Amino acid sequence: MTREEVLSLIRNHLADELEIDPSVIHEGTRFKQDLEADSLDLYTLVQELEDSYGVRMSDEQAAQILSVGQAVDFVLAHAPNVA
Repeated sequence: MTREEVLSLIRNHLADELEIDPSVIHEGTRFKQDLEADSLDLYTLVQELEDSYGVRMSDEQAAQILSVGQAVDFVLAHAPNVA
């Protein structure tokens, strides 16, 4: 799995969940400030990452992830099948 693959999954999930254009979502995009995502939106993203990549994220870890790039970094660091 590449960084771009993870970014693409996150981008597509957020675009669908928040009903926005995926082209506005970049690694530096912040969930709350830039996308106005609420806690339920972020919870569903965590569930998507856990289901898609086999990562497990505690509430404390999730609270530290503020941007799309940080979410990508977390998946790449914790997914069991990272190439």
